[in-house]
Parts: sequence; C-alpha cells; structure tokens
Amino acid sequence: MNHASTSGNISTSRFVRACLRQPVDRTPVWFLRQAGRYMPEYMAVRRHHSLLDICRTPDIAAEVTITAAERLGVDAAIIFADLLLPLTPMGLDFDFIAGEGPVVKTPLRTLEQVQALRTDRADDLQYVARAIEKVAAHFAPPRADGDQLGIIGFCGAPFTLASYMIEGGSSRNYIHAKSMMYASGVPVPPQNRHPERSPVASSRDVVEGPATPSASPQLLEPFSHDATSVTSATSAAWPLLMEKLVNLLTAFAQQQVEAGADVIQVFDSWAGALSVQDYRQYCLAPTTELIRRIRAMGVPVIYFGVDTASLLPTFRETGADVIGLDWRVPLDEGWRAVGHGTAVQGNLDPISLFAPENVLEARVKEILRQANGRPGHIFNLGHGIVPETPVEAVINVANWVRQFGKSTTEPASESAIHA
Repeated sequence: MNHASTSGNISTSRFVRACLRQPVDRTPVWFLRQAGRYMPEYMAVRRHHSLLDICRTPDIAAEVTITAAERLGVDAAIIFADLLLPLTPMGLDFDFIAGEGPVVKTPLRTLEQVQALRTDRADDLQYVARAIEKVAAHFAPPRADGDQLGIIGFCGAPFTLASYMIEGGSSRNYIHAKSMMYASGVPVPPQNRHPERSPVASSRDVVEGPATPSASPQLLEPFSHDATSVTSATSAAWPLLMEKLVNLLTAFAQQQVEAGADVIQVFDSWAGALSVQDYRQYCLAPTTELIRRIRAMGVPVIYFGVDTASLLPTFRETGADVIGLDWRVPLDEGWRAVGHGTAVQGNLDPISLFAPENVLEARVKEILRQANGRPGHIFNLGHGIVPETPVEAVINVANWVRQFGKSTTEPASESAIHA
C-alpha cells in the first residue's frame, strides 16, 4: 500500500507529510545508507552474499532493509539496492571490485555504444519492486504512536549514472563524461523552449499543484537540442544518453511506486563536480523531466547531491518536493537557497557520528534549531553512514530527534510557499 498523497490530503506517514510540508507532530528522521557495513546484522548477511546478490534477491534485500529501520527506530525505510542496477538491462555489465568500488567493464565512449543501449528491458529490475512489496507489507500496520513508517524507493540521476557509464567507475575529474557532455554543444535552455514560463514559475507550478497519477511517460515532450550546434557523431551521444536514461529510470521508478514506495529519492551523487553553468546547460532539463515524470505518479520526490551548495538555487528548478542538503552548508542557509516553498532533508556530517556523545548531541540540536520547527524538515545525514560508525551513535541521533524535534503543527504560510 502506498501512503503518499500529493493531492492535498493528509498522509498517514509523518515522513511523507514532512516531504509535502504538511503538519507533523515532530521532525521525522532516517539515515542515508542506514543499512550498511557499520551494522553487524548486515555484515552477517554479507558473509554469505555479495552486494549484488543481496540487491537481486528480494527476500534478502527486504530483510536487510527492515532490520536496519527497526534497529534504528527511524521514520522511513529506504530499500536496499544500488544506483547502478539499471546499467545491466541497458547492456552494460559492471561489478564491485574490492578497493575500487563499482567498475563498468566496457565504458561508453562513442555514439554507437550509446545507440546500442537498451531501454526496453526495465522489467529485468522487478526484483527491486518485489523487495519493496515485502517491506511495505511488513510495515503496513501502524506503529505504536499511530504513525505509518514511510517506504522510500530510489534511482540515480541522469548525470551521475551517465558519469559512471562513461568513466567506467568512480572519477576525480570526469574527463570522459564532461568531454562527451561538452561535445553536444549548447542545448536549448528550458526557459527558451517554454518562453511563456520562467523556470522558477514552472517548477513552482509542479511543486504546488497536484500530481497526475495517470500521466503517461510516452506522451511527454522529448528533449530539445540545438541542431545548429551538432557538428559530429559525438555531438549526439550526450543528449541521446540523457533521453535513454530518463526513459529507463521512469519505468524503474514506476515499478517501485506500484510496489508500495511512498517517496522516490533521486541521487545525483556527482552533481557537485559541475559548475552552475554546466549543470544548467547539460543536466537540468533531463533531471527536471525525470522528476516531473516521477511526481506524475502521485508521490513526492527527494533530490540529493553532494558538495552542491552552489547548485541549490538551481536544484529548486527541478520541481523536486524535497532537496537534500549535504553537511557543508548550514541547514538554515541551504534552506534559504532553495526557498522555503521546498522541503529540505539533512544535514548532519556523517563523521560527527564518531564524536563524543555531548558533541554529537549538540550538533543534532543545532540542526533542529536552524530548522526552527518549520514544516518540511526531514532530519538526515549530509551523506551516507560510513563503515565502522558506532551503531549506538546512530540510534542516539534518532532518539534525540524524537526528543528534541519541534512540533510543526501549522501548515506553511502563503508567503512561505512562494518564498
């Protein structure tokens, strides 16, 4: 069952209500990478299964997801999966190499390789939906406080997935990805395709208006590209890759929503490698299109990137309901940057979980103070939990948020909505 509501009705989930800036009794809390190598229960599973085996086996993925949520006492469970899973049905094999992370066996470097990518095999990813169904069924009964635990599905953003596909793995400078991106010339900015609307006005229409669950992705407007700037075969590779990724990720998100995901988080982990100009010219349009399609399924969308303080005002234009903030920007400053008409998630430094208890408690209270009880704050980390993090520190943070999170019983004012 899906507990989300983008039509103005009050959801049964505290977490979902916060995503929509609706009244909540206290600040909801969950953690990026809350099921991971820091947790003994997860490592016990890993002794017998590889990461990809866990992701592709619904019973095990659901078990790992449920165990973490219950152990930590959080308000949402994010399905255990990996950003790169969609690469396989597209025709790119990858694996996780010890000490290196994910490695794509044959990176994309040519238009011919991009043209060969498949977008018709999204059903190969149904194992994620099956895991979500199991998690949603487990958490279907209301908790002791009457709240419904939120279920989060997720996918990667077009730029981040494209970068993995082109670079072949993690990268420091993104030379190959940016070279393909720059070769595509200068795309037509979204505001030039719809001169009757500014980007901000358009995104606010999306955020504040009700979603249309029956919207069909096949009927949505394709991306535009400045034909005068296309001078070689390489020029067409980037826009075609963006189009294919948006189409496949839309189908992947749809599977997760139909399986019971209340919210979809779109991870743009590497967006911080982009200048504002590059993000606007090459990544804003496909990211906005993906988020628009997911919101049309009737669920809120969280959009998160790392080291993205300079991009936050532009992130608002994607139309996401929630913008994730990393720890490098104070929460109140980050919220002002995206505007109080958008919810925010974050933003404790994950390494502060290693701090003495009194220091960690003070950091939690400071973030809550900066949020000031305003509707639309979801407490989280500014990035994922790292291995060797003390489990008790994570549990303590969840407890402190429950104890000190201010009640936000009043809906956002009209002035805040248009801030």
